[in-house]
Amino acid sequence: MDIRDQKISVAKIIEENKRKDKVKQALTEKSIPVLLFLMAIISIMTTIGIVMTLLVETITFFKRVNFIDFISGTEWFPFFEADPQYGIIPLISGTLLVAIIAMLVAIPIGLATAIYLSEFASERVRKIVKPILEVLAGIPTIVYGFFALTFVTPSLQKLVPDLNFFNALSPGIVVGIMIIPMVASLSEDAMSAVPRSMREGALALGSTKLEVSLKVVLPAALSGIIASFVLGISRAIGETMIVTIAGGSKPNLTFDPTETIQTMTAYIVQVSLGDASYGSTIYYSIYAVGMALFVFTLIMNIIAQWISKRYREEY
Repeated sequence: MDIRDQKISVAKIIEENKRKDKVKQALTEKSIPVLLFLMAIISIMTTIGIVMTLLVETITFFKRVNFIDFISGTEWFPFFEADPQYGIIPLISGTLLVAIIAMLVAIPIGLATAIYLSEFASERVRKIVKPILEVLAGIPTIVYGFFALTFVTPSLQKLVPDLNFFNALSPGIVVGIMIIPMVASLSEDAMSAVPRSMREGALALGSTKLEVSLKVVLPAALSGIIASFVLGISRAIGETMIVTIAGGSKPNLTFDPTETIQTMTAYIVQVSLGDASYGSTIYYSIYAVGMALFVFTLIMNIIAQWISKRYREEY
């Protein structure tokens, strides 16, 4: 084989490799969108499946229990054999009480942390504090629950002698601690998105760094900050293990944080542990409570999205 034939052979090999690469690239470009579409469909179908399961079982529950009595009743005693009561108001009040206490803890601490990280912290400090917040967010909620029961509650009882061992104050505080990273991270992202030129302009006019943070950056990032608050509230409403362990299991229509309460998620856990037989009214009640919880969380997420769109600043 002479040199000319060798050149032709090499050229053919190169051409063949190019053709194979083009085929692979074409297959990849066609298959990746299909794969991504399937992943999106799986997420959508999972959501639809969850909603349909809740809806079907909830309808079965309301065939046995009057809907008006369910949403307006002030007594929740499903385990009474003679006259069971299915008024969800006590569970809602316990859930909202814990969520309110949690946000009273999480909003000021989380917002202050976000302001510090965004406007005052050096890059070195930010690299140290951010991972610590992420570790706080990664702690299992059951660990938080036992922390609330064995440490926070005894500590609070020294300050509040009338505090029950199971109460709303302790889990509310610990849930607030748990969602601080969410509030701080989302708020800091919103504040970091504010253009540098706005800060520099305010500083050039003689404003202090604190004034720039509170009067320029904070209002400019308000939509993202409020959205983080609403998402934090929805996270607090849906919390399970902390309130199950430290809040108690007594449905109590009260807004006294020292009293024993039961949240919607805690009731679902109680029944799911085997306190009710399959097919009973009590069994179907957990789906009705779950649907109510789903509606609350959905409303919170819709509000967060509306606030983000309504008050978003375009730069």
